[in-house]
Formats: sequence, C-alpha cells, structure tokens
Amino acid sequence: MYGRPYDPRGGSMSDAPFDPAAEFDRQVQRLVGLGYPTLAGMTEDAFRQLVRPLRSAAVAGATGLPAPTEGRVPFLLVITRELIGVEERLALTTLAGKRKPGFLDRHYAEGDLARFDPIKELEVPDGPAYLLFDVDRGEETLNLAPSSAMEVITGQDRLPLSIDEGLALVTLYPAALAKNKCFSLVGSRCGDKRVPALWISEGAPKLGWCWYGNPHTWLGSASARPERVGAA
Repeated sequence: MYGRPYDPRGGSMSDAPFDPAAEFDRQVQRLVGLGYPTLAGMTEDAFRQLVRPLRSAAVAGATGLPAPTEGRVPFLLVITRELIGVEERLALTTLAGKRKPGFLDRHYAEGDLARFDPIKELEVPDGPAYLLFDVDRGEETLNLAPSSAMEVITGQDRLPLSIDEGLALVTLYPAALAKNKCFSLVGSRCGDKRVPALWISEGAPKLGWCWYGNPHTWLGSASARPERVGAA
C-alpha cells in the first residue's frame, strides 16, 4: 500500500505533486554524487549520456503512479553489475540519516556472489542500466518464507527483485530499508535453496542470504511490476 508521500532528499514527508522527470533527474544526480561514474571508469558526462535515453521511458511508465513512500516507489534507475560490481555498489549504500557503508555477509564464500543471477522470469534487459516500476519492499510478505511470498507476488502479477534492483532501492531510497522492514531478493538465485536479502546489521545495510523455505518476522520479499525497460 502507498502511504504519505516521501521526500528522499531529506527523509521527510512531502505533499508536493509527483514529477517523474524531476525524480529521474534526482536519481541520476544521486548516483553521480555517490561516484558511480568513477567506479564505472567513465566521465560524469558519459555516465549521464548512458542513462539519458531512459528518461522518457521513466516519465511514461510512472505517469499515474503515486508519489514515493518509504515502502513503495514509482520507479528505479537500476545499474547492473555489467557496469559496476555488486560489492562496490553495496559499499555506497547507507541507512537513512546514517553514514556507515553497506557490507557483504561473511557467509558468502569467495566468488560466490557472482553465481547469483536474475531468474529467467525477470527478463532483465541487456545493458548496464534499465528501469523498474512500482517497486514495493514487501511488508505484505513479512514473516512469510520466500517460497510462500513468491505465491503472493506472482498472484498479484508481479515479480521479485534481483540483487541489482534491491541495491538500487536502498541506494536511491535509503529509508526503504528499516528496522523490521527488511527484504529478500528472490529474483536472484544460484541453483540452491539460498535467497539473497538486505537487512540491517551494525547500523548499516547488509547483503546476506536466507533459506527459501524459512520465514522471518522482520523479512519480507520485495517485488515490482513485471516489465523491465531498457534503453531502446
């Protein structure tokens, strides 16, 4: 459910009308300010040129959707591991109002993270960046095992988020990751029963994993509309 509008710039509520074009520009500026162009080995202008073709699609896809809230947002600009590695992007995430960087759970063995690919149902566009619409952190599925959450999500004609998409949500909307409102990323799997998840540990975002059949009261499963839109 959408709640009161959320202003990600200051972490406060806002009653201003939602402007998809301005929000796309804010997301790009957020990534630039965090140093994404440098991590990608490109200039700021080249990075902006790379994602600029997605601006019109963001406006079209988000038209009619409510303004962002802490738990649900109209769209996300997703940067993939093709451009910047997962751990590099994870280290640039923080909790709302905090400074401690996100980190990887020690239970990922060396090289293990690269084995988690988006499930085929997501039909992730090729390329370094794409758009995801109507993203929800999954409060409705708190205390449901990912296996059961998947039934709820697909029954609503939605699909789960991948690791790249979860990182985009926390990067662009830090308040989306909150105490007792963390989320699994069932859209990334590696062929076993592990499911990646983002939760809070030591005052920072942590990318860990849980079991597909195990529920946790503080962990839901994030989802979005099925379509992922890449640059034409």
